[in-house]
Amino acid sequence: MSASTTRRRFIDIHILQTVPPSNLNRDDAGAPKECTYGGVRRPRASSQAWKRATRLAFAALGIGEDQLGTRTKQIADHLAERIAVRTGLEPEPAARLAAAVIAPLGIKASKNKGEETAYLLFYGHRQIEQLVDLVAARASELTGLSDKKLAEEIAGDEVRTALTTGHPIDVALFGRMVANVSGIDVHAACQVAHAIATHGAELEFDYYTAVDDRQGPDSKGAGMIGRIGFNSATFYRYGAVSLHQLEANLSDPAAAVDAAVAFVSAFVRSMPTGYGNSFAHRTMPQLVALSVRDDQPVNLVTAFEKPVTAYGATGYAAPSATALATEQTTLAQQWGAPAAWTGATHAFTDTTSKALEDAFGPARTFPELLDALTAELTR
Repeated sequence: MSASTTRRRFIDIHILQTVPPSNLNRDDAGAPKECTYGGVRRPRASSQAWKRATRLAFAALGIGEDQLGTRTKQIADHLAERIAVRTGLEPEPAARLAAAVIAPLGIKASKNKGEETAYLLFYGHRQIEQLVDLVAARASELTGLSDKKLAEEIAGDEVRTALTTGHPIDVALFGRMVANVSGIDVHAACQVAHAIATHGAELEFDYYTAVDDRQGPDSKGAGMIGRIGFNSATFYRYGAVSLHQLEANLSDPAAAVDAAVAFVSAFVRSMPTGYGNSFAHRTMPQLVALSVRDDQPVNLVTAFEKPVTAYGATGYAAPSATALATEQTTLAQQWGAPAAWTGATHAFTDTTSKALEDAFGPARTFPELLDALTAELTR
Protein backbone atom coordinates (compact mmCIF):
# COMPACT_ATOMS: atom_id res chain seq x y z
CA MET A 1 0.00 0.00 0.00
CA SER A 2 1.30 3.43 -0.89
CA ALA A 3 0.84 6.33 1.50
CA SER A 4 -0.15 8.53 -1.45
CA THR A 5 -3.23 6.40 -2.26
CA THR A 6 -4.62 6.49 1.28
CA ARG A 7 -6.87 9.10 2.85
CA ARG A 8 -4.62 11.69 4.46
CA ARG A 9 -5.05 12.04 8.21
CA PHE A 10 -2.78 13.51 10.83
CA ILE A 11 -3.09 13.23 14.61
CA ASP A 12 -1.73 16.16 16.62
CA ILE A 13 -0.89 15.57 20.28
CA HIS A 14 -0.57 18.70 22.45
CA ILE A 15 0.57 18.25 26.05
CA LEU A 16 1.16 20.64 28.92
CA GLN A 17 3.16 19.09 31.73
CA THR A 18 4.69 20.77 34.76
CA VAL A 19 7.91 19.21 35.98
CA PRO A 20 9.50 20.06 39.36
CA PRO A 21 13.24 20.68 39.84
CA SER A 22 14.87 18.18 37.48
CA ASN A 23 17.51 17.51 34.86
CA LEU A 24 15.50 15.54 32.31
CA ASN A 25 17.94 15.69 29.45
CA ARG A 26 21.46 16.98 29.99
CA ASP A 27 23.86 18.60 27.54
CA ASP A 28 27.56 17.88 27.05
CA ALA A 29 28.37 19.85 30.21
CA GLY A 30 25.84 17.96 32.33
CA ALA A 31 23.39 20.87 32.61
CA PRO A 32 19.72 20.62 31.56
CA LYS A 33 19.28 21.40 27.87
CA GLU A 34 17.94 24.85 27.04
CA CYS A 35 16.95 26.90 24.03
CA THR A 36 16.08 30.48 23.13
CA TYR A 37 12.54 30.98 21.84
CA GLY A 38 10.75 34.30 21.61
CA GLY A 39 13.97 35.93 22.76
CA VAL A 40 13.80 34.15 26.11
CA ARG A 41 15.98 31.37 27.46
CA ARG A 42 13.89 28.30 28.34
CA PRO A 43 14.29 24.72 29.59
CA ARG A 44 14.19 22.12 26.83
CA ALA A 45 14.11 18.34 26.46
CA SER A 46 15.17 16.96 23.10
CA SER A 47 12.85 15.05 20.79
CA GLN A 48 15.34 12.18 20.83
CA ALA A 49 15.07 11.88 24.62
CA TRP A 50 11.27 11.83 24.53
CA LYS A 51 11.12 9.40 21.59
CA ARG A 52 13.38 7.01 23.50
CA ALA A 53 11.13 7.37 26.57
CA THR A 54 8.07 6.71 24.40
CA ARG A 55 9.61 3.55 22.95
CA LEU A 56 10.32 2.25 26.45
CA ALA A 57 6.75 3.07 27.50
CA PHE A 58 5.30 0.69 24.89
CA ALA A 59 6.35 -2.32 26.96
CA ALA A 60 4.73 -0.82 30.05
CA LEU A 61 1.46 -0.66 28.11
CA GLY A 62 1.59 -4.45 27.70
CA ILE A 63 2.60 -4.47 24.03
CA GLY A 64 4.35 -7.77 23.32
CA GLU A 65 7.98 -8.05 22.26
CA ASP A 66 6.91 -9.58 18.94
CA GLN A 67 5.27 -6.24 18.08
CA LEU A 68 8.30 -4.17 19.04
CA GLY A 69 11.79 -3.60 17.75
CA THR A 70 15.32 -3.12 18.94
CA ARG A 71 17.98 -0.65 17.82
CA THR A 72 21.52 -1.94 18.05
CA LYS A 73 24.96 -2.29 16.48
CA GLN A 74 24.87 -5.94 17.52
CA ILE A 75 22.51 -7.42 14.92
CA ALA A 76 25.08 -10.11 14.13
CA ASP A 77 25.20 -11.26 17.76
CA HIS A 78 21.42 -11.09 18.07
CA LEU A 79 20.96 -13.14 14.91
CA ALA A 80 23.61 -15.66 15.94
CA GLU A 81 21.95 -16.13 19.34
CA ARG A 82 18.57 -16.77 17.72
CA ILE A 83 20.10 -19.17 15.17
CA ALA A 84 21.75 -21.11 18.00
CA VAL A 85 18.49 -21.31 19.96
CA ARG A 86 16.48 -22.45 16.95
CA THR A 87 19.01 -24.95 15.54
CA GLY A 88 21.13 -26.07 18.48
CA LEU A 89 24.34 -24.95 16.77
CA GLU A 90 27.37 -23.98 18.80
CA PRO A 91 28.16 -20.25 19.01
CA GLU A 92 30.95 -20.24 16.39
CA PRO A 93 29.04 -21.87 13.50
CA ALA A 94 25.93 -19.88 14.44
CA ALA A 95 27.95 -16.65 14.23
CA ARG A 96 29.29 -17.73 10.82
CA LEU A 97 25.76 -18.27 9.51
CA ALA A 98 24.62 -14.93 10.94
CA ALA A 99 27.49 -13.12 9.20
CA ALA A 100 26.53 -14.77 5.91
CA VAL A 101 22.86 -13.81 6.29
CA ILE A 102 23.50 -10.10 6.79
CA ALA A 103 26.36 -9.91 4.26
CA PRO A 104 24.02 -9.22 1.29
CA LEU A 105 22.97 -6.01 3.03
CA GLY A 106 26.53 -4.76 2.93
CA ILE A 107 26.77 -5.01 6.71
CA LYS A 108 30.16 -6.28 7.72
CA ALA A 109 30.16 -8.54 10.75
CA SER A 110 32.87 -10.63 12.32
CA LYS A 111 32.38 -14.36 12.62
CA ASN A 112 33.31 -13.95 16.28
CA LYS A 113 30.93 -12.96 19.05
CA GLY A 114 31.05 -9.37 20.25
CA GLU A 115 31.78 -7.59 16.97
CA GLU A 116 29.64 -4.51 16.33
CA THR A 117 28.49 -3.08 13.04
CA ALA A 118 29.42 0.48 12.08
CA TYR A 119 25.97 1.90 12.78
CA LEU A 120 22.77 1.27 14.68
CA LEU A 121 20.13 -0.78 12.88
CA PHE A 122 16.48 -0.61 13.95
CA TYR A 123 14.54 -3.82 13.30
CA GLY A 124 11.79 -5.94 14.77
CA HIS A 125 12.07 -9.05 16.93
CA ARG A 126 9.70 -10.70 14.47
CA GLN A 127 12.00 -9.68 11.60
CA ILE A 128 15.05 -11.27 13.22
CA GLU A 129 13.07 -14.51 13.36
CA GLN A 130 12.31 -14.13 9.64
CA LEU A 131 16.06 -13.96 9.03
CA VAL A 132 16.56 -17.10 11.10
CA ASP A 133 13.92 -18.81 8.96
CA LEU A 134 16.20 -18.38 5.92
CA VAL A 135 18.80 -20.77 7.31
CA ALA A 136 17.26 -22.73 10.18
CA ALA A 137 15.98 -25.71 8.20
CA ARG A 138 19.34 -26.17 6.43
CA ALA A 139 21.64 -25.08 9.23
CA SER A 140 23.69 -28.29 9.40
CA GLU A 141 24.16 -28.41 5.63
CA LEU A 142 25.08 -24.72 5.36
CA THR A 143 27.71 -24.83 8.09
CA GLY A 144 29.59 -27.47 6.09
CA LEU A 145 30.00 -25.20 3.05
CA SER A 146 32.96 -23.00 2.25
CA ASP A 147 32.57 -19.26 2.73
CA LYS A 148 32.14 -18.79 -1.02
CA LYS A 149 29.52 -21.52 -1.36
CA LEU A 150 27.71 -20.33 1.77
CA ALA A 151 27.46 -16.80 0.35
CA GLU A 152 25.95 -18.21 -2.86
CA GLU A 153 23.26 -20.01 -0.88
CA ILE A 154 21.98 -16.85 0.85
CA ALA A 155 19.51 -14.97 -1.34
CA GLY A 156 19.95 -11.23 -0.90
CA ASP A 157 16.40 -10.44 -2.00
CA GLU A 158 15.01 -12.75 0.70
CA VAL A 159 17.16 -11.03 3.32
CA ARG A 160 15.86 -7.62 2.26
CA THR A 161 12.28 -8.91 2.20
CA ALA A 162 12.66 -10.14 5.78
CA LEU A 163 13.69 -6.65 6.91
CA THR A 164 11.13 -4.76 4.85
CA THR A 165 7.99 -6.71 5.78
CA GLY A 166 6.27 -7.32 9.09
CA HIS A 167 7.51 -4.11 10.69
CA PRO A 168 6.99 -3.71 14.44
CA ILE A 169 4.98 -0.68 15.50
CA ASP A 170 7.98 1.33 16.73
CA VAL A 171 9.90 0.92 13.45
CA ALA A 172 6.70 1.82 11.56
CA LEU A 173 6.27 4.92 13.72
CA PHE A 174 9.82 6.22 14.09
CA GLY A 175 11.20 4.98 10.78
CA ARG A 176 14.59 3.65 9.78
CA MET A 177 17.32 5.24 7.70
CA VAL A 178 20.59 3.44 6.96
CA ALA A 179 22.76 5.53 4.67
CA ASN A 180 24.99 2.69 3.48
CA VAL A 181 22.29 0.06 2.98
CA SER A 182 19.84 0.78 0.19
CA GLY A 183 16.30 -0.50 0.01
CA ILE A 184 15.55 -1.04 3.70
CA ASP A 185 14.65 2.50 4.74
CA VAL A 186 11.27 3.04 6.41
CA HIS A 187 9.65 6.47 6.24
CA ALA A 188 8.79 7.68 9.75
CA ALA A 189 5.07 7.99 10.46
CA CYS A 190 5.48 10.26 13.48
CA GLN A 191 7.21 13.48 14.42
CA VAL A 192 8.16 14.63 17.92
CA ALA A 193 9.14 18.22 18.69
CA HIS A 194 11.62 19.30 21.30
CA ALA A 195 9.67 19.97 24.48
CA ILE A 196 10.16 23.56 25.61
CA ALA A 197 8.98 25.60 28.57
CA THR A 198 6.04 27.91 27.94
CA HIS A 199 7.94 30.55 29.93
CA GLY A 200 11.44 31.66 30.78
CA ALA A 201 13.29 29.93 33.63
CA GLU A 202 16.69 30.20 35.26
CA LEU A 203 19.22 27.40 35.41
CA GLU A 204 20.00 26.54 39.05
CA PHE A 205 22.56 24.28 40.70
CA ASP A 206 22.35 21.84 43.58
CA TYR A 207 25.61 21.64 45.53
CA TYR A 208 25.58 18.39 47.46
CA THR A 209 27.82 16.27 49.68
CA ALA A 210 27.94 12.58 50.51
CA VAL A 211 29.04 11.27 53.89
CA ASP A 212 31.50 8.42 54.25
CA ASP A 213 29.70 6.09 56.67
CA ARG A 214 32.98 4.75 58.06
CA GLN A 215 34.44 8.12 58.94
CA GLY A 216 35.32 8.55 62.59
CA PRO A 217 33.70 11.29 64.71
CA ASP A 218 36.83 13.42 64.45
CA SER A 219 36.97 13.31 60.65
CA LYS A 220 36.36 16.53 58.78
CA GLY A 221 34.84 17.06 55.38
CA ALA A 222 32.61 14.93 53.19
CA GLY A 223 33.34 11.71 51.41
CA MET A 224 32.58 13.50 48.14
CA ILE A 225 31.05 16.71 46.86
CA GLY A 226 29.24 17.39 43.62
CA ARG A 227 27.02 19.78 41.71
CA ILE A 228 23.99 19.10 39.51
CA GLY A 229 22.30 21.66 37.29
CA PHE A 230 18.50 21.70 37.34
CA ASN A 231 15.46 23.75 36.49
CA SER A 232 11.68 23.45 36.69
CA ALA A 233 9.11 24.30 34.05
CA THR A 234 5.70 23.84 32.50
CA PHE A 235 6.58 22.15 29.21
CA TYR A 236 4.68 22.23 25.95
CA ARG A 237 5.12 18.86 24.28
CA TYR A 238 4.01 18.15 20.72
CA GLY A 239 3.92 15.05 18.57
CA ALA A 240 2.19 14.16 15.32
CA VAL A 241 1.28 10.88 13.63
CA SER A 242 0.68 10.50 9.91
CA LEU A 243 -1.96 7.77 9.90
CA HIS A 244 -1.74 7.21 6.15
CA GLN A 245 2.04 6.68 6.34
CA LEU A 246 1.55 4.33 9.26
CA GLU A 247 -0.96 2.33 7.18
CA ALA A 248 1.60 2.11 4.38
CA ASN A 249 4.33 0.95 6.74
CA LEU A 250 2.17 -1.71 8.41
CA SER A 251 0.09 -2.67 5.33
CA ASP A 252 -2.93 -2.97 7.62
CA PRO A 253 -5.35 -0.10 8.40
CA ALA A 254 -6.61 -1.70 11.61
CA ALA A 255 -3.07 -2.28 12.88
CA ALA A 256 -2.23 1.33 12.01
CA VAL A 257 -5.08 2.63 14.18
CA ASP A 258 -3.96 0.44 17.08
CA ALA A 259 -0.36 1.65 16.66
CA ALA A 260 -1.41 5.30 16.49
CA VAL A 261 -3.49 5.04 19.67
CA ALA A 262 -0.63 3.15 21.37
CA PHE A 263 1.74 5.97 20.40
CA VAL A 264 -0.61 8.59 21.89
CA SER A 265 -0.87 6.63 25.14
CA ALA A 266 2.88 5.97 25.38
CA PHE A 267 3.85 9.52 24.43
CA VAL A 268 1.49 11.00 27.02
CA ARG A 269 2.70 8.71 29.82
CA SER A 270 6.42 8.75 29.01
CA MET A 271 9.14 10.77 30.71
CA PRO A 272 12.92 10.98 30.17
CA THR A 273 14.70 9.46 33.14
CA GLY A 274 17.74 11.75 33.45
CA TYR A 275 18.77 12.08 37.11
CA GLY A 276 15.47 10.45 38.05
CA ASN A 277 16.82 9.07 41.33
CA SER A 278 18.10 12.50 42.33
CA PHE A 279 14.94 14.47 41.58
CA ALA A 280 11.99 12.02 41.42
CA HIS A 281 10.55 14.34 38.78
CA ARG A 282 7.90 12.07 37.26
CA THR A 283 4.53 13.81 36.91
CA MET A 284 1.39 13.39 34.81
CA PRO A 285 0.31 15.98 32.23
CA GLN A 286 -2.16 18.68 33.19
CA LEU A 287 -3.55 18.85 29.68
CA VAL A 288 -3.67 16.45 26.74
CA ALA A 289 -5.40 17.84 23.64
CA LEU A 290 -5.77 15.89 20.40
CA SER A 291 -6.69 16.97 16.90
CA VAL A 292 -7.30 14.89 13.79
CA ARG A 293 -6.63 16.88 10.63
CA ASP A 294 -6.81 16.06 6.93
CA ASP A 295 -4.58 18.90 5.69
CA GLN A 296 -1.32 18.97 7.66
CA PRO A 297 0.02 18.55 11.19
CA VAL A 298 -0.03 21.80 13.17
CA ASN A 299 2.34 22.52 16.06
CA LEU A 300 0.80 25.09 18.40
CA VAL A 301 4.09 26.19 19.95
CA THR A 302 3.43 29.65 18.53
CA ALA A 303 1.05 30.09 21.48
CA PHE A 304 4.18 30.49 23.61
CA GLU A 305 6.41 32.62 21.37
CA LYS A 306 5.48 35.34 23.82
CA PRO A 307 6.45 33.66 27.10
CA VAL A 308 3.62 33.00 29.54
CA THR A 309 3.67 35.01 32.76
CA ALA A 310 2.45 33.37 35.95
CA TYR A 311 -0.27 35.29 37.73
CA GLY A 312 -1.46 35.07 41.31
CA ALA A 313 -1.44 31.60 42.75
CA THR A 314 -2.22 29.88 39.44
CA GLY A 315 1.35 29.25 38.35
CA TYR A 316 2.13 28.69 34.67
CA ALA A 317 -0.11 25.75 33.77
CA ALA A 318 -3.50 27.53 33.66
CA PRO A 319 -2.36 30.55 31.61
CA SER A 320 -0.44 28.17 29.32
CA ALA A 321 -3.62 26.15 28.76
CA THR A 322 -5.56 29.32 27.97
CA ALA A 323 -2.88 30.45 25.53
CA LEU A 324 -2.93 27.05 23.80
CA ALA A 325 -6.72 27.09 23.48
CA THR A 326 -6.63 30.64 22.07
CA GLU A 327 -4.02 29.63 19.50
CA GLN A 328 -6.05 26.60 18.38
CA THR A 329 -9.18 28.71 17.94
CA THR A 330 -7.37 31.60 16.24
CA LEU A 331 -5.60 29.38 13.70
CA ALA A 332 -8.82 27.58 12.81
CA GLN A 333 -10.54 30.90 12.15
CA GLN A 334 -7.59 32.60 10.48
CA TRP A 335 -6.81 29.85 7.99
CA GLY A 336 -10.36 28.56 7.56
CA ALA A 337 -9.18 25.03 8.22
CA PRO A 338 -10.47 23.73 11.55
CA ALA A 339 -9.51 20.25 12.71
CA ALA A 340 -11.83 17.44 11.61
CA TRP A 341 -12.02 16.19 15.20
CA THR A 342 -10.75 17.34 18.58
CA GLY A 343 -10.73 16.05 22.13
CA ALA A 344 -9.05 16.83 25.42
CA THR A 345 -8.50 15.67 28.98
CA HIS A 346 -7.66 18.06 31.81
CA ALA A 347 -8.76 19.15 35.27
CA PHE A 348 -8.84 22.92 34.81
CA THR A 349 -11.87 24.91 35.91
CA ASP A 350 -13.56 28.28 35.37
CA THR A 351 -12.36 30.42 32.44
CA THR A 352 -9.50 28.05 31.55
CA SER A 353 -11.91 25.15 31.23
CA LYS A 354 -14.27 27.25 29.09
CA ALA A 355 -11.47 28.26 26.71
CA LEU A 356 -10.36 24.64 26.36
CA GLU A 357 -13.91 23.47 25.72
CA ASP A 358 -14.37 26.08 23.00
CA ALA A 359 -11.14 24.94 21.34
CA PHE A 360 -11.12 21.17 21.87
CA GLY A 361 -14.56 20.17 23.17
CA PRO A 362 -15.71 19.03 26.62
CA ALA A 363 -13.13 17.44 28.91
CA ARG A 364 -13.06 13.65 29.13
CA THR A 365 -11.04 11.17 31.12
CA PHE A 366 -7.93 9.92 29.36
CA PRO A 367 -9.37 6.42 28.70
CA GLU A 368 -12.50 8.06 27.27
CA LEU A 369 -10.31 10.27 25.08
CA LEU A 370 -8.44 7.26 23.68
CA ASP A 371 -11.73 5.47 23.00
CA ALA A 372 -13.10 8.52 21.19
CA LEU A 373 -9.91 8.80 19.12
CA THR A 374 -10.12 5.14 18.15
CA ALA A 375 -13.76 5.62 17.09
CA GLU A 376 -12.82 8.63 14.97
CA LEU A 377 -9.93 6.86 13.25
CA THR A 378 -12.00 3.79 12.41
CA ARG A 379 -15.09 5.48 11.08
